[in-house]
Amino acid sequence: MSDKQIKNIEKKLLSDNYYILNRVTFDYLMSSGTWVNQMREVYDRGDGAGILLYNKEKQTVILTKQFRMPTYLNDNKDGFLVEITAGMLDKDNPEVCIIRETEEEVGYRLKKVKKVYEAYSSPGVMTEKMHFFVGEYTDDMKVNDGGGLDSEHEDIEVLELPFEKAINMLNNGKIEDTRTIVLLQYAQIYNLLGD
Repeated sequence: MSDKQIKNIEKKLLSDNYYILNRVTFDYLMSSGTWVNQMREVYDRGDGAGILLYNKEKQTVILTKQFRMPTYLNDNKDGFLVEITAGMLDKDNPEVCIIRETEEEVGYRLKKVKKVYEAYSSPGVMTEKMHFFVGEYTDDMKVNDGGGLDSEHEDIEVLELPFEKAINMLNNGKIEDTRTIVLLQYAQIYNLLGD
C-alpha cells in the first residue's frame, strides 16, 4: 500500500481505559479507481509474544489454563481457555518478553528460545502483532510454581501434558486459542519432539 492509495487519515480517541481504542476514518482508493471514505474502530493493545514449551525426553508440552472474559461472552461456557504461555511486550524485545513471561506464568527459566513466526492477531480490528516462539525445557529449569503475577491479578493453572494428549485436545476442540493451535501444528509439521 502506498500513500497514493490511502489519504486523509483521522483518528478520534474513543477509550484509553486499559488499552487504546480509536475511530479511524480515511479515504481509500479501490482497485476500481474509485475513492471511498471508510471508518474502522482500531484497538491498539501493543504487541505480544507466545511460546510453546516442549520436552523431547518426556514427550510433553507445557500449556496454561486461565479465565478469559471475552470468550465467556462468546459461547465459551466456563470462560477458561487452554493456551500457550504468552504476554504483552513491555518496553522490551519479544525474546526478552517471552523468557520473562515463561518464568512468571509457568515457573521455568529458559536460556534460549527460537522465534518461528510473527503474525497479526486480528488484523480487521487490532494493531497487535504476535511473535511466536518455541523453547525446550527440562525439569532442572523450574525455579518456581508459576501461576502469574499477583500484581496483575493473574490466576494461571500450569498444565504439563503429553504432546499426544495436547494434539488430541486440539483435534477434538478442547483447545480453541488460535496462538496455541498455530504452535501445536508447528510442532507437528516440524516434528519438534522427534519420534
